[in-house]
Amino acid sequence: MAQVILGEGEGVESGLRRFKRKVSQAGIFPDMRKNRYFETPIEKRKRKAIARRKQRRKNFRS
Repeated sequence: MAQVILGEGEGVESGLRRFKRKVSQAGIFPDMRKNRYFETPIEKRKRKAIARRKQRRKNFRS
């Protein structure tokens, strides 16, 4: 769980910025999107196949 404790004299904006950074580093948003609704096995296979294609394309260009 991401947690940020504001320091003495630290503004809310900077604390919110640090919190957003911690949440993104922890990978909470992709996990939340993945578990938002039920995914059938066929949809899961399609999503993984698309991810593999993207990864192959990325590795091929490098």
